[in-house]
Amino acid sequence: MSSLASMDSLSSSSSSATSDPDDYDEEYRIAQREWNESLEQLQTIVSIVLLPFIGKWLGRRWSNWLYSRYLSVGLSKAFFFGSVVAK
Repeated sequence: MSSLASMDSLSSSSSSATSDPDDYDEEYRIAQREWNESLEQLQTIVSIVLLPFIGKWLGRRWSNWLYSRYLSVGLSKAFFFGSVVAK
């Protein structure tokens, strides 16, 4: 009897050692899920950290440009439309 039990355990362990196509599918699904989670984390980082930083930088550049234009031209039609329209 013990030899039969050991044969059953050997056959079950050898069948679990062989790879099924279903195992590959499951591994692919797990890898795909992890990839999607990584992309989601990257998107969150970009939207929380990077976009506000870029917006702040562009806003400061734009305001400095507008202020220097105001100092050189004043608040007239030339400020909004350029010096060609003001002539």
